[in-house]
Amino acid sequence: MRPVVLETDVNWFGLAVLAVVLMLATGFALWRRRTDGRLRAGATTGAAPDAAPSAHASAGIFPAAELGLTLGDRATLVQFSTAFCQPCRATRRVLAEVADLVDGVVAADVDAETHLDIVRELHILRTPTVFVLDATGTVVQRASGQPRKADVIAAVGALVEPASGK
Repeated sequence: MRPVVLETDVNWFGLAVLAVVLMLATGFALWRRRTDGRLRAGATTGAAPDAAPSAHASAGIFPAAELGLTLGDRATLVQFSTAFCQPCRATRRVLAEVADLVDGVVAADVDAETHLDIVRELHILRTPTVFVLDATGTVVQRASGQPRKADVIAAVGALVEPASGK
């Protein structure tokens, strides 16, 4: 009778691929957590170098008239959302609260699905995407994902303070 020998032939290539995939996924998750919802200074688009600039992008003006939006006297908060987007509901509430706090600030919600041409023009890749506009309709800041209320208040405050002369 021969002794039973269990072969423990390990597939090293498979383990290496698994390790690389786990490292990449962890890196992506950490990057996403760090950048999600952060307001950043932004032009109307993050256009690719080979993309032809639109009339709005070259002028730096948000297409508020095409969307039927009325700009606020001091600032406008515009959110692009979709019906199935859960964070969009919370973002809509945050923007409305900030608009109620400060006179001359308007919050607007745009359905991304009905304005696909503008969504493409502005390079909106996910919802919610929030734009902070000054009184002239120029994009001052932009966030992909749900921004924190404190960040939105700070962005609006930076626009409102120079107008108040302080």
